[in-house]
Amino acid sequence: MAKTKTAYVCNDCGADYVRWLGQCTECKAWNTITEVRLGSQPSGSRNRQGYAGSTLAKVQTLSEVDLQELPRFSSSFAEFDRVLGGGIVPGSAILIGGSPGAGKSTLLLQTMCRLAEQMKVLYVTGEESLQQVALRAQRLGLPTNNLRLLAETSVEIICDLADQEQPKVMVIDSIQVMHLADIQSAPGSVSQVRESAAYLTRYAKQKGVAIVMVGHVTKEGSLAGPKVLEHCVDCSILLEGDTDSRFRTLRGHKNRFGPANEIGVFAMTGQGLKEVTNPSAIFLQRGEQHGSGSVVIVVWEGTRPLLVELQALVDTSQLANPRRVAVGMETTRLAMLLAVLHRHGGLLMADQDVFVNVVGGVRVMETGADLALLLAIVSSFREQTLPRDLIVFGEVGLSGEIRPVPNGQARLQEAAKHGFRKAIVPLANCPKEPIAGMAVVGVRTLEEALDACAD
Repeated sequence: MAKTKTAYVCNDCGADYVRWLGQCTECKAWNTITEVRLGSQPSGSRNRQGYAGSTLAKVQTLSEVDLQELPRFSSSFAEFDRVLGGGIVPGSAILIGGSPGAGKSTLLLQTMCRLAEQMKVLYVTGEESLQQVALRAQRLGLPTNNLRLLAETSVEIICDLADQEQPKVMVIDSIQVMHLADIQSAPGSVSQVRESAAYLTRYAKQKGVAIVMVGHVTKEGSLAGPKVLEHCVDCSILLEGDTDSRFRTLRGHKNRFGPANEIGVFAMTGQGLKEVTNPSAIFLQRGEQHGSGSVVIVVWEGTRPLLVELQALVDTSQLANPRRVAVGMETTRLAMLLAVLHRHGGLLMADQDVFVNVVGGVRVMETGADLALLLAIVSSFREQTLPRDLIVFGEVGLSGEIRPVPNGQARLQEAAKHGFRKAIVPLANCPKEPIAGMAVVGVRTLEEALDACAD
């Protein structure tokens, strides 16, 4: 007879238990533990072929593993292919998240309509009706003759219909509304999201179908659901961008087939998302009036340099606790760098409000923007305008030293292509051979960097 296995899972944190409890011992939440049926398995002892009739996997040495490169195919968007590591890998599971209105469904619909002209594609919608998807495709002017649509939320039914359709790519929009019949909880719960994603991932590996799952995000901006959702997929991507900005950034957080933290830039238009091939030129659209507190930095995103403008505003505070506001950067690092500026630069900001903004809605997470941030703050505080053709990058240590950053040569060459003629960089990042048309100033300490700006 078949033996049904059950488990008890907390719907808030995903912790597993062998029996039901009133309170989760991990997250301390009450009445969140529900029973989960793991499915049926024929009872009986092991046999020589494995467990329950399964076959044993073959053990190989590392040298026997086939190193043939996985075949990829293009998504029809060069920026999308860049984030994926060069294209879509058959049998891979891709998770795309983003805030409401960011353009997740629009990007996938554009991609799938183009791919449907070359291969069989199945688009599964669980949140919208077929008419809504068709109206969006008509509004965007997309080819609609070859894309196959399905409105369903049952994972078992979706996989059964996929066996009949035999698609090369399948889109699940979204994973939060999918459900399995054996899970005794509502769609969107931790157990449903976890098991549905694991089921679809196994299906992608067994059938060689590339599955793209759309995921919701929380109010903090992270992917909703259990953390295991990101662990089981091959590629986790987040579509970032404010609703009041026309630019969208597709950032890779995890990629088993390419570099992580790669970005692709798109512009939202009336015809959908258009890829931006030269993001630096877009983010450097500066006005004719160039005031104090503005400097251009070169950040390294994935495998390419990106030029963005960094602005700072320092003003006398009317509050007992001056404000420290950073848009596009970490506020905690801003407070730390202000302490370094006081200790090793001789400038006290204890009675000043400090506001920092990265123009264009770009998020700068690397430490290579430390030096540019401090120079912009000093420029605003002293009301001294920095040269318009100046480029700055470098990491600032707690003892006031300027540390080198990776790919310094490529950053300088990218700045030179956009017409910058002067650079203040760490001494270790100075090129061995001079760059045509650019004067590079290498600094060891914060004091030397401040003196270089005054020259």
